[in-house]
Amino acid sequence: MTRRWLTAGLGAFLAVATPAVWAQDSSFGGDPQAGRAFALEVCTPCHVVSSRQLAPFRFAIAPRFDAIANSPGMTSMALKAFLATPHKSMPNLILSADESADVIAYILSLQKKP
Repeated sequence: MTRRWLTAGLGAFLAVATPAVWAQDSSFGGDPQAGRAFALEVCTPCHVVSSRQLAPFRFAIAPRFDAIANSPGMTSMALKAFLATPHKSMPNLILSADESADVIAYILSLQKKP
């Protein structure tokens, strides 16, 4: 009986974990340019998305996208989880899967290479 539960649990874990591992890959399908364009339209009231954005930086009350990108341990999976979780200080934006993938790809494109 225990072995059956262990096997079922392992199977359930792999079913959930495998897509999460794929999500960590930077080639998960997002378009960084589309993500930048989307973020410049939607995210600039609170974030500095790009050094060339038109919205004044003085209104930025949330972390800069380049700071988010260069946070220790930042991955596509971490960003995906963050965007899917409501936060008190962040508007409840509902992004499509493509919009989310594009924004994540853009943020990760801002990571400084060692």
